Amino acid sequence: MKEIKKVVLAYSGGLDTSIIIPWLKENYNNCEVIAVSGDVGQGTELDGLEEKAIKTGASKLYIMDLKDEFVKDYIFPTLKAGAVYENDYLLGTSFARPLIAMRLVEIAKKEGADAICHGCTGKGNDQVRFELAIKAFAPDMQIIAPWRIWSIKSREEEIEYAEAHNIPLKINRETNYSKDKNLWHLSHEGLDLEDPANEPQYNKPGFLEIGKSPEQASDKPTYVKIHFEKGIPTAVDGKEMGGVELVEYLNKIGGENGIGLCDLVENRLVGMKSRGLYENPAGSILYRAHQVLETICLDRDTAHYKALVAQRFAELVYFGQWFTPLREALSAFVDKTQETVTGDVTLKLYKGNMINAGVTSPYTLYSEEFATFDADEVYNQKDSAGFINLFGLPIKVKAILDAEREGK
Repeated sequence: MKEIKKVVLAYSGGLDTSIIIPWLKENYNNCEVIAVSGDVGQGTELDGLEEKAIKTGASKLYIMDLKDEFVKDYIFPTLKAGAVYENDYLLGTSFARPLIAMRLVEIAKKEGADAICHGCTGKGNDQVRFELAIKAFAPDMQIIAPWRIWSIKSREEEIEYAEAHNIPLKINRETNYSKDKNLWHLSHEGLDLEDPANEPQYNKPGFLEIGKSPEQASDKPTYVKIHFEKGIPTAVDGKEMGGVELVEYLNKIGGENGIGLCDLVENRLVGMKSRGLYENPAGSILYRAHQVLETICLDRDTAHYKALVAQRFAELVYFGQWFTPLREALSAFVDKTQETVTGDVTLKLYKGNMINAGVTSPYTLYSEEFATFDADEVYNQKDSAGFINLFGLPIKVKAILDAEREGK
């Protein structure tokens, strides 16, 4: 292993990466540390980041605006797939990591860095997501993961290290939730949430950041109409929007109506279960609307098979396997299924609920003439008898033969 003289650090300015800068310099012969932040919609979390990084020992800070790419190349392909991990998690952290890691590699190569460092713990999924992406684009790059080698064992000890090194923090011991925020979602982990028996403090001031609890939401429903083109949302209430603007707008509307709160005990890739609370208003609205549109645009066999693909797609994203041949192949399948997923879906948002309020598509496969309970001229109900006889033939034959065997 060659000597480490220059390190590119995935830098968020949070607790972990704030203390990693001085730790790297202490443990790698005062190496140069270049901090890199990927802006995937953290908002005000990026304020003052450069000053903080420099003061704590970094030689420079790159802030990359990745929001458009994040939505276009990661969020929307996953939305089109209908991929949801373990029925609830909309993969907000999962698909942000490969994008950031890919850009880390680009900067590491540009700067001639000897290693890339991340602040992920040895218990989490993010270490896998970062490192698999790094391997995809820089297979020989050294990776430093302090949580796997340093003597610090807890977030409490991290805070003590920060205080000893005069590193300013935006958290304290009482509000020390582990959070991850981007354009798509906000996750909360740790403290009282580590016990699944504890109800989340939705109504506690400052706990929720994107939206409100259902109890605090408006007493009047909000109707929202979303237009899709080939599975991609392009307009809300008749106004065309770019991807970033559309997600931000739906986060605002959904948040005000208590939409998108998810309390989940999930199975991590490394094997343990963990409990997290997610705020995902825009994602919840878009997934629901997309699902509704597909009910009239996809034929039965395609819809049922796509559901199987969606589960595997979600696992690939969650496991950090974005840059793999299988994920690319599944995306190609998904794109084919979305060729006719165009139309409008109206949802009624009310105190955490999303209620279907109408769906139309120029490619609909729903025919009122065939489906009606009233008199029609297109369907001969007598045909169903022969269909049932053929469809049920295996059951009938087995029953006959079983009876003969029992009679012997």
